[in-house]
Amino acid sequence: MRKVITISLNEEEEKKVRESIKKKGFSSMSSYFKHLIATEEDMISEEELLQDAKDSIEEYKKGGSIRADSMRDLI
Repeated sequence: MRKVITISLNEEEEKKVRESIKKKGFSSMSSYFKHLIATEEDMISEEELLQDAKDSIEEYKKGGSIRADSMRDLI
């Protein structure tokens, strides 16, 4: 069952949203916001990103990874 929600935007925000919808080829505001929700679900938080970087540095220091200057070095 579909549910209707209402969001409040100032004029500038509404203009940006409508421009993005048109520029990116979305058929409706609903499809645009569904896309944003799906995209956001795939993102990791800043904290997760920083922790991954710290873990990678530690792994490298322990010799658990190799230094590569290019993708060719990995092949």
